[in-house]
Amino acid sequence: MNQFDIVVATEKHIQYADEICAVIEDSAKKRGTGIAKRSPEYVAQKMREGKAVIAYGRDGKFAGFCYIESWGHEQKYVANSGLIVVEEYRHLGLAMKIKQKAFDLSREKYPNCKIFGLTTSLAVMKINSDLGYRPVTFSELTDDESFWKGCQSCVNYDILTRTNRKHCLCTGMLYDPNEKSKTGKKFSDIKSKYEKWLKIKRDLLFKRFRKKEITKPIF
Repeated sequence: MNQFDIVVATEKHIQYADEICAVIEDSAKKRGTGIAKRSPEYVAQKMREGKAVIAYGRDGKFAGFCYIESWGHEQKYVANSGLIVVEEYRHLGLAMKIKQKAFDLSREKYPNCKIFGLTTSLAVMKINSDLGYRPVTFSELTDDESFWKGCQSCVNYDILTRTNRKHCLCTGMLYDPNEKSKTGKKFSDIKSKYEKWLKIKRDLLFKRFRKKEITKPIF
């Protein structure tokens, strides 16, 4: 069984910043899905601020990462972003442990804030669901323009802008500390519904924008 150290990152972990960004970009390319790019400088800043979680093996090899950021007036929202696990360490439950650490860090630093994230991954949806998140419309997320500008480097940004920020291929998920915990169906029971919904969502959005491109006048 692999052993990992999962800690709140500090300046001593800045040495991993370049590798973290490379893994995030490579993962996005392999999945063929959109993801906002992060620069090594940005990742390093999150580490200096104590707003990042890093996992690495006992041999010092980088294994996974996630960071948090506050958004909106009076910091009413916190995003857990950039969750990544190095390919060779996937399917070991490491992503859940990293996300749990980031979630706990968010609750510690911003106890009254709503915590949210955007994802195209069913695996991340399951993790979020287990932590108490629920799927929401984008209108329930922060309206902070700085957050949404971070989507500009995503390959699907045109979908977000053409729908006036109402729809995209990502799914918004939100944890509200003021909501009472609700018991319901397990994620495994509704996974097939999520999968069907995501497929329909992708098909409709791509069909709509392909049609617009075809009917666009050429001058």
